Amino acid sequence: MRNNVTNNNPVFWKAIEAIIIDIIIASISIILILLGIKLIFGKQIKTAIDYVNMISINKNSNIVKDLKFDENTKTIISYPEYGTRYGNFKIDSLNIALPLYYGDEMSYLKYGIGQSSSAYFPGEGASIICMGHNNKGILYDLPKIKKDAIIEINTTYGDFKYKVFKTKIINMNDVDEMEIQTDEEVLMVYTCYPVETLGEKKDRFVVYAKKIDN
Repeated sequence: MRNNVTNNNPVFWKAIEAIIIDIIIASISIILILLGIKLIFGKQIKTAIDYVNMISINKNSNIVKDLKFDENTKTIISYPEYGTRYGNFKIDSLNIALPLYYGDEMSYLKYGIGQSSSAYFPGEGASIICMGHNNKGILYDLPKIKKDAIIEINTTYGDFKYKVFKTKIINMNDVDEMEIQTDEEVLMVYTCYPVETLGEKKDRFVVYAKKIDN
């Protein structure tokens, strides 16, 4: 008898209807708020997530060991696959020691230093371009580097040292400042600048270093 009275009570059903409407309105409001946050802060959120992902640096991935160097032609006989670690990158004066990967995509750069596929390899007598993120643990301290500092690249086919002769802040579109040339082995290492700020930056801090005899 009590159930019938409840089921036929219009006040009861209006209360249920009001609750359902409130739930729908609240859900729609939450969705609109989330969409608004994504539209306004989407880029910043993505950047923050990328930096969180880069905090853990994997230094234990295996180095490619089947690389061989032809001293006569100054070329690598078998190049590493894109995305593989083929050496180590060191700047002792800045306490930097990181894995060196062949490739410049985010999935590789979050672990260490990447080497551009558009340039040459260490030992080939031409331009080498390396890059790394400007977060702590990677190249945050790169702007502190001094002239004549030594940069080392250690691979399974040879160890190479480069002496810094110049640093420069350039715009990301100044491609002429990092031109590929083949008459001298010059290592160019860059990171986003200024290093203290998050998000996308238009400037790059570039270190130029010439190969020295081992």
